[in-house]
Amino acid sequence: MRTSLLLNFCSYLENTPISLSIQGSSWVIPAVQTSHLLAIAAVIIASLMIDLRLLRISGIESSITIVMSRYASIIWIAIPVLAVTGAVMIIAEPARSLANPAFQLKMIMLMAVLSITFWMQRMSHHNSFFWNASPSKRRLASILALCSIVLWVGIVSCGRWIAYT
Repeated sequence: MRTSLLLNFCSYLENTPISLSIQGSSWVIPAVQTSHLLAIAAVIIASLMIDLRLLRISGIESSITIVMSRYASIIWIAIPVLAVTGAVMIIAEPARSLANPAFQLKMIMLMAVLSITFWMQRMSHHNSFFWNASPSKRRLASILALCSIVLWVGIVSCGRWIAYT
């Protein structure tokens, strides 16, 4: 969604001293992008481990609660890293991201998958047998795990697409 207000904000942000400083540096953006990619990899791997356990494909020797607590902490540690590194990249080139439909879709999918992850972790924490309580809850676990996988693939795809739009 490219509104004149958004484009004016992007223009303003792009000309701030911090943005100009980042743009003028030869090492900041590559370092930030590398950190961003490593944090994305950590989140996706941790999320995939949880999802594969919920789908009963991998890690079935451990309870869902154990797998959830082991890998969810990685997700919640990496998310602030993603926020900070993402903010630096936005400040450096605001129009490239904020006005980009791929970026906007990425953010919507990110909010959805983090909500799913938070809710799954909360249910598992409050009741360690929640996901095994009934066939309908096992089916719900599988549906949420598949949604999570699809959303992460979409997030990564949109992230790559931002570079080309």
